[in-house]
Amino acid sequence: MANPWRGDVALVIDGERRVMRLTLGALAELEASLESGSLVDLVQRFEAGGFSTRDVLRLIVAGLRGGGWQGRASDLLQAEIEGGPMAAAKAAAELLARAFMTPESADAGV
Repeated sequence: MANPWRGDVALVIDGERRVMRLTLGALAELEASLESGSLVDLVQRFEAGGFSTRDVLRLIVAGLRGGGWQGRASDLLQAEIEGGPMAAAKAAAELLARAFMTPESADAGV
């Protein structure tokens, strides 16, 4: 049996390890929160390195909510993220990449 696909990404927020995942509902919520463009545009911004801190925050919030968190973006304004903004951006990019990775490419380590 093939290994199950793992789209989870962990991030330590205020000393607590949180698991994030972009479920279909979280993706829909993320897309609705975008000020302009679509999820494809968001992916392209990350691929080109042209993403904003707002993009990172939206992805983190969507991922946390997909992982069962009941908070809002405003709850993270004072939060301490282990590794700082760079760790948050890396986690957001990984979360986005895993959301659109096929199970076959995940199994192959792509």
